[in-house]
Amino acid sequence: MGVRTRTRAENRKEAKKNVAFAKWNNVPSSPRKMRLIADLIRGKRVEFALHTLKNTSKQPAEGLRKLLLSAIANWQAKNEGKRIEESDLYVKEIFVDAGRQLKRILTAPQGRAHRIRKRSNHVTILLDSRTKGETETKEQTEN
Repeated sequence: MGVRTRTRAENRKEAKKNVAFAKWNNVPSSPRKMRLIADLIRGKRVEFALHTLKNTSKQPAEGLRKLLLSAIANWQAKNEGKRIEESDLYVKEIFVDAGRQLKRILTAPQGRAHRIRKRSNHVTILLDSRTKGETETKEQTEN
């Protein structure tokens, strides 16, 4: 491995140290329904996102809440000795991709058939901690 390749790899590894993620594959709900919930918590602080998901009446919200808790646990495993409250964790990215479709046939009148597509999706959550400078600039832009 060359020097440039090694330094780039080390820089990438260092950048990923603070970021924790969790994935949930083949979720049995349509991506459109899951994106509605994902949009609620994108860019929000972790505590606010957990409260939002707990009080949302949509069906995928409970599973997304468990996924967020898993991402928090992954962050704690990477950053031993740090507290969540002090590090100001937030949902850096959340994206929902379409998964596979189960194709079924529903009988219809006069010998016809209608196709039913049972959709699934893949959800990925990335958490990151804000530094002091980022938090201050974010608060200034909000005011």
